[in-house]
Amino acid sequence: MAVGRTQTLVQFSDELIERLDRYRARAGRSRSEVIRAAVERYLDADRESEIDRELVEAYTRQPPADVWGEEAAKRLIAEEPW
Repeated sequence: MAVGRTQTLVQFSDELIERLDRYRARAGRSRSEVIRAAVERYLDADRESEIDRELVEAYTRQPPADVWGEEAAKRLIAEEPW
């Protein structure tokens, strides 16, 4: 199955192109492959950060029940087979 693609123009400094070309030569990949993979990793990391931020925000708005509070500690200690 063919994947639809859109071509885009991105400008890089000479130094960045040199670094990119050294990397892609070592990796045996094309510039396009390396750039696509880098953008995917960047966006995946950004999405993970956004999910983390949303979780923190949600727990800040409505903290969970005190799962590790005094009652839970007493229950865990009572269950220990000492």
